[in-house]
Amino acid sequence: MNATTHAHFDNATQAGVQAVVFGLRAESFALPVTMVREILDHTPAFRMPGAPEWVLGIIDVRGTSMPVIDLGLRLGLGLTEVTLATRVLVIDLPQGGTGAPVPVALLVDRVVDVCDFAPAVIERLPEVGSRWQADYARAVMRRDSGFVVLLDAGAIFGDGSDLPILAHNDSAATH
Repeated sequence: MNATTHAHFDNATQAGVQAVVFGLRAESFALPVTMVREILDHTPAFRMPGAPEWVLGIIDVRGTSMPVIDLGLRLGLGLTEVTLATRVLVIDLPQGGTGAPVPVALLVDRVVDVCDFAPAVIERLPEVGSRWQADYARAVMRRDSGFVVLLDAGAIFGDGSDLPILAHNDSAATH
């Protein structure tokens, strides 16, 4: 874990976390509910030439074009197979500095629920090998059905520089 992840972990353990829990393959992940703008049924994305493999394209959400990210592919879990349970999480991706959050659509296998995690069930991620990059996780949370990994969207996407669609939208907004 890096220094930012330690700070995020400390904040989560002091106050608890209300999170949207979702599935990617056999794993359970979560994002803070304050980051998730809405949950949508899957719609095919318009492909963007030259985008990274995990950027499926763009979709229109209430008049706003936003990139669709295959979160499973981005985390190294493989391509998401679209089923009736597949959902799109529209999140506000924080930008460094004073930049306004950027809306991004994340493709996930399924949405499980919204859950409150008390500080007592939130733990640091163990320092062992995993199938995804540990820097992408803020904490691990226990629940009856096992563990849920609380993701750090800022760490997953950095400053957005590897999202050419975001860079284009940002520059278009200033012209």
